Amino acid sequence: MRFTSFSGALLALSAFLPGTASAADWNQWRGPNRDSQLSESEWPDALNGRMELLWEKPHAPSYSGPITQDGIVFTTETIGKKTEKVTAYNVKTGEMVWEKEWPGAMAVPFFAASNGDWIRSTPAVSGDKLLILGMRDVLVCLDTKTGNENWRLDFPSKTGSPLPAFGAVCSPLIDGDVAYVQSGGALVKVSMADGKVLWSSLEDTKGMMSSGSFSSPVIATLAEQRQLVVQTRQALCGVDLESGKLLWQQPIESFRGMNILTPVIKGNRVFNTAHSGKAQLFEIAKSDDGEWSVDEIWSQKSQGYMSSPVLIGDTIYLHQKNQRATALGTEDGEIRWTSSPFGKYWSMATNGQKILALDNSGELLLVTPSSIELEIDDRMKVADDAWAHIAIQDDLVIVRDLKALKVYQWK
Repeated sequence: MRFTSFSGALLALSAFLPGTASAADWNQWRGPNRDSQLSESEWPDALNGRMELLWEKPHAPSYSGPITQDGIVFTTETIGKKTEKVTAYNVKTGEMVWEKEWPGAMAVPFFAASNGDWIRSTPAVSGDKLLILGMRDVLVCLDTKTGNENWRLDFPSKTGSPLPAFGAVCSPLIDGDVAYVQSGGALVKVSMADGKVLWSSLEDTKGMMSSGSFSSPVIATLAEQRQLVVQTRQALCGVDLESGKLLWQQPIESFRGMNILTPVIKGNRVFNTAHSGKAQLFEIAKSDDGEWSVDEIWSQKSQGYMSSPVLIGDTIYLHQKNQRATALGTEDGEIRWTSSPFGKYWSMATNGQKILALDNSGELLLVTPSSIELEIDDRMKVADDAWAHIAIQDDLVIVRDLKALKVYQWK
């Protein structure tokens, strides 16, 4: 809902090959693999004195994280509670490449108004196609070079699904020539060529507390089968990519369907923690006769909110609903440490040696992963009211707050 890398020679070369996305492209929700991992990046050991503002552009509000491909950064906004807009910039210079807008705003229920009523979903880009899911559950496909519209899929009009009461939240996942989206009514597989719906699965009820996912799916290989791992408002699920068949399902305890975080995968295990629920690690298995099973390895009291965790080695780093960061052991769920409170939300990225955590207050933290305590190496104010996920492109740190898009660069 609501960095920075010096790539190796091969990665640097690939950025200049026509039609080839650099391995460092932050091309979707939580980065290249949707896990906030940039394993081949090297980051400095400080922020202050090492990072400077390269450029910034004013924008209307958005919770969408910025994404990058081939030297272009894309950002969204909701203007005047009436219009949704996408803008493409040269990521190095800030020169505008194109902009595109359409009618597409909605008001959220009064009790959620403090979370804003502007676009939430982070776009996804692959090749010459950019996917944006607007607040009114309309999926728009634009040409990355020109901004021209290729197709649009209005889920409520096309499928009869309910308009999500809180607006569309799920960030689309592109996999080759198809995309997967948790719409207001179902999990949907869509053709990237023309926007045709190829299958629907996990149909939701029409109640406010059940329809419209708050989470975004990932693709993982569990028990030797590549599949979608999907967090609905009520359950954690594995779904067959080709048919949409439900492979396995695990009910998740959560307050009013506030099941928000992106699942974290470790081998054949899946980690989940829900608002007003609990933290759990599940083992996914498949028997010789084809029957799937879900076994709880451990559960404990840590509660997530909106901040998806990062996994480093045998430790899960999580920002909780109580605003405290914590480190959990993957083998037993042991709480290794818990910090003092921060803001309400962190977006995190890691290269395995460091974590960059952007607090919703706009403070960026450089953290050394530790099993003993929270080790903050440096901190720097980079934004205001920053609920959009941080993005990283080569030696650039890209930040979107409610008023601007900002690009910082490591010196």
